[in-house]
Amino acid sequence: MSLAAILSANLYQLWNSLGSNSTFTFLRFSTTLVPEKPYGTRRHQLQQLRRLVQVLRWEPRSFITSCSHPEWKVEKETVRSSTNKDINQPVLNKLKAVQCYHIQENISIRKAFDRPATILVFDIETTGFSRQNERIIEFALRDLIGGKNSTFQTLINPEKDVLNAYIHGIRTYMVNRPDVPTFRELVPILLQYVRSRQVEGRPVIWVAHNGRRFDVPFMIKEFQRCSLEIPPDWMFVDTLPLARQLVKADGSKLSSFSLKALREHYEIPLVGPAHRAMQDVMTLCYVLQRITFDLKLSVPELMNGAFRATDIIKIPPEK
Repeated sequence: MSLAAILSANLYQLWNSLGSNSTFTFLRFSTTLVPEKPYGTRRHQLQQLRRLVQVLRWEPRSFITSCSHPEWKVEKETVRSSTNKDINQPVLNKLKAVQCYHIQENISIRKAFDRPATILVFDIETTGFSRQNERIIEFALRDLIGGKNSTFQTLINPEKDVLNAYIHGIRTYMVNRPDVPTFRELVPILLQYVRSRQVEGRPVIWVAHNGRRFDVPFMIKEFQRCSLEIPPDWMFVDTLPLARQLVKADGSKLSSFSLKALREHYEIPLVGPAHRAMQDVMTLCYVLQRITFDLKLSVPELMNGAFRATDIIKIPPEK
């Protein structure tokens, strides 16, 4: 991070230098070190710096501390200083980039950043296309905020034979086992995981490709089989309608809007087998990033196009 970014209060430059996993919080810096001699303009800059750091702290996921002033402090944490001091240089030039101390796992970064929602990209594999008669056999998701435990993946016991293994490669013997949970057994685990990622008082946005017609109705039906309803603060975004808005460089529309076609359009490499839940989730994460960039969509704008489970229930079930 450049000192110029701090002194000029260029927060955009500051944000870019920290990366997408960084957040801003507020906290008070203090120092007991006073230069013996005024430095003219540099002294004025130092005063500006002190005023700025009184209201700024950046908090990436891990911190290494380094600062040339022996008495700079961050609340209860002392920022360690360099022992090498060149008295021929002004104090200001000796200031190093202040970096964060390690954040404990129980102090989650999601609490420090005022996110409008928790965004979970998810995908399912099933025994067939009818949500009335078929079952989910694999579930995977990724929290876009990233970090530790940001992915969730499991096979699910459908308690029936799998007759479409040629699509996803999941065979009956892989899921019809006592050590593979049924959806009823999975639900409390899934709910607990989502709550652990959710920002208090903010919705959860589930993102899936063709989710309105496939993934979300299947999820709703599985919840209904467990005599449960989708939590009211869960909302859903289908990337298929977004893909239909894309245009090529020559102004023409894409010939196909499947996830495979979008991956090829954006030249996203395929790692692992397609049509497995986590592989499709990872592909969709990259596709979502590119689509929102191309369509210039912010998170609030993405949320404006979200729908709820109650909207899906109104859609007639597929036979």
